[in-house]
Parts: sequence; structure tokens; C-alpha cells
Amino acid sequence: MILKILKRVVSYLLVLLGLSVFVFILVRVMPGDTARLALGPRAPEETVQALRREMHLDKSIPVQYYYWLKGILQGDLGTSVISKRPITEDIAFYLPATVELALLSAIFMATFGILLGVTATKYSEKWPDAIIRVLSYLGIVAPAFLWAVLAMLLFAYLIPILPVSGRISAGIAPPVTRTGLYIVDYLLQGNFAGAWDAFRHLVMPAIVLSFGGISQSARICRASMVSNMEKPYAAAERAYGIPENKILYKYLLKPSLNSFISVTALDIAMLFGGAYLVESIFNYPGLSRYGLTAMLNKDVFAVSAVMLVDGVIVIGFNLVTDIIISFLDPRIRYSSST
Repeated sequence: MILKILKRVVSYLLVLLGLSVFVFILVRVMPGDTARLALGPRAPEETVQALRREMHLDKSIPVQYYYWLKGILQGDLGTSVISKRPITEDIAFYLPATVELALLSAIFMATFGILLGVTATKYSEKWPDAIIRVLSYLGIVAPAFLWAVLAMLLFAYLIPILPVSGRISAGIAPPVTRTGLYIVDYLLQGNFAGAWDAFRHLVMPAIVLSFGGISQSARICRASMVSNMEKPYAAAERAYGIPENKILYKYLLKPSLNSFISVTALDIAMLFGGAYLVESIFNYPGLSRYGLTAMLNKDVFAVSAVMLVDGVIVIGFNLVTDIIISFLDPRIRYSSST
């Protein structure tokens, strides 16, 4: 088992290295002069050339990559041409907001995905199952901005119970930064009103961000459970008179979670990439919106850093998912030990 995990780690490190090459080349071929954009159109050409030399932009692509990778391994992601701060500081400031949004979205995704999947299985081929399946297809095919507009209309205008932008309301002081997660930091201060306000600001973007994942998870959970319902052990449990709910939640759900966890974990990891649009629509100050601003201004170091962080998160989730599934499914453990 340990050997298998080590092999996975090595393979993911190679993937991460390949991702770094791809990201670096991609942002370098974007049109526009980074140094000129950073200094403005009226900056003297000598100043622009000096900045290009400082950023190693006058070197060849392989040499630029060498300096960039060397800086990353030393913990230096460069300096943002927009904020004029080290990018590590920008990431430390913006990443917790996106993590908080992704965590709540993941909770919604896993909870409602399982509940809807089990409900659809319980009422298989009946009207509740049909409604859940139709909603699942809509959640997958409809774009996120459509759900964002509908959520704003419903919860901000027709039933005005949720705010539509920001992390906290105007007039409320931010919490003392300990974790960067506003809800957690407010709770650590004992400020329950602030935690509730931060939670209300998260609900709408979290629902929009997780809607597609909920739909996908519900479909996967239903398909796995319906397949397992046809297995002989399920028929034997019914013959013994075991209640249907107990069969569903205790005996069918666990063996059906392998594919559910694989897909849901990947969807959770992809929340960080999908948050670009949601954070922009809801004016949410997270890492994804910071990355989008960097793209529009051709801040190559910031764009590279954000994309690399997203890649590390996706790869990390995949590794954790492999480990969890190995423990849930004894067949994988036994096959890896033989």
C-alpha cells in the first residue's frame, strides 16, 4: 500500500512538472509586452528595458523557465506587476477566501449529491426519480452564469434574504486574521454575528458553484446504487426483512461510494478552476478573481502562480482520493499488496 502511494506521488510530481512547463509557455505566448503593461504607455523605453532585464524577459524561453522554476523551488513566485507586492503575499491573502467558498460548495455537493442520489434510488422509475434526473441534466448542461442570475433574482430581489457581493457587509470590520477563513476567524473571536454575516455572503456563490457538481454526484450515486440493488446480497437482505432505508444507507451506500468519491473529489478540486466566473459575478475577493485580473493585465508571474496553485490543488485531491478509495475498497488494497 505504501509503495503504491509512493508511486502515485512520483507520477503526480511528474505531472506537476509537465504542468509547470505548459503554464509557463502558455502565459509567455500571450500577446502584449508585460513590462510595458506594468509601467504604462508613457514610461520611457529605457525604464521598460530595465524592467524586462530584471524579469529576465530579454532571455530565451528556456532560460526564463529556469529562473522561474528556481524561484518557485526557493519559495519566490515573483512580484505582481499589478499589486506591486510579492505574489506569495497576494496568494496568502486571496487563497483563503476561495478555500472557504470551495469548502462550503464541497459540503453542499457531497451532502445534496448523496441525498438526491439515495432518494432517486429509493423511488427508482417513479416521479421523484424523474424530477431529480431532469434537474440533474439541467444542472450539468446549463452554464454557471445562468444559475447565478436565477439565484440573484430569487434570493436577492424576489425574496431578499441573501447579499449578492463581497465577503462581509459594509460597516462590519473584518476579523483578526488567523486562518484567513472569515467564518472560522469570527468564531475564534466569539463574534457569532460576524460569522453569520460571512456565511450569508457565501451561501449564494457556493450554491451556484456547486450546482453542477451536485447534479453530477447525484447521477453517479444513483447509477451505482441502482446497479448494486440488483446484486444477490441486496435481494438476500430484503428476504431477511431488513427495512428498505437500512438497506439503502447501510448496505448499498458504502459499496456505491467508490465511483461517487472519485467523481465528486475531482469536481471539488475543479471548484477552484470554476470559481473564476462565480467570483467575478458575485464580486467575491478570492484567488480566482485575482487570477482573472492578472490575465486581463498580462501579469505573467501572477497568472503562472495562480494556475500552478490550482494544479497543485487538483493533483492533491486526486492523490487523497486514491488513498481514500483504497481504504474503502479492500480489493484495491489486496491487489496492490500482491
